[in-house]
Amino acid sequence: MILHNIRSLHNVGSIFRTADAAGVSKIYLTGYTPDPSQKTALGAEKFVPCERKRDISKLIKELKKLKIKIIALEQSKKSIDYRKFKPKFPLALILGNEVRGLSSAILKKCDAVIQIPMKGRKESLNVSVAAGISLFELIRSFGD
Repeated sequence: MILHNIRSLHNVGSIFRTADAAGVSKIYLTGYTPDPSQKTALGAEKFVPCERKRDISKLIKELKKLKIKIIALEQSKKSIDYRKFKPKFPLALILGNEVRGLSSAILKKCDAVIQIPMKGRKESLNVSVAAGISLFELIRSFGD
């Protein structure tokens, strides 16, 4: 996973706990995403390896060289329903800022952009909730 410009420490902690439950092998923190704390991640930060990278574009390039597919979770004109997406592993899921999401420059570097369709009046979910939904759908598609 790549957490880019997530501003809330509580969201980061929740994502770490969910990532641990889903079997995520590593989380990269980019931009101003804060490091998880013992308090917010409830110890999950000890079980999911984490690395800080300053430049998300360089990170994406490095991961692609390793044949890792880059998938963004974002609402955009080119995004597809996360339930219809057929993941190819290994992959890295990018989650962006709680308000602004991910920039179009980042989305252009991704192999795919997926979204969670919204049926209610709100435009989006909390980033940690969206992370949980998408992670468990991706691993369901992969199988145990």
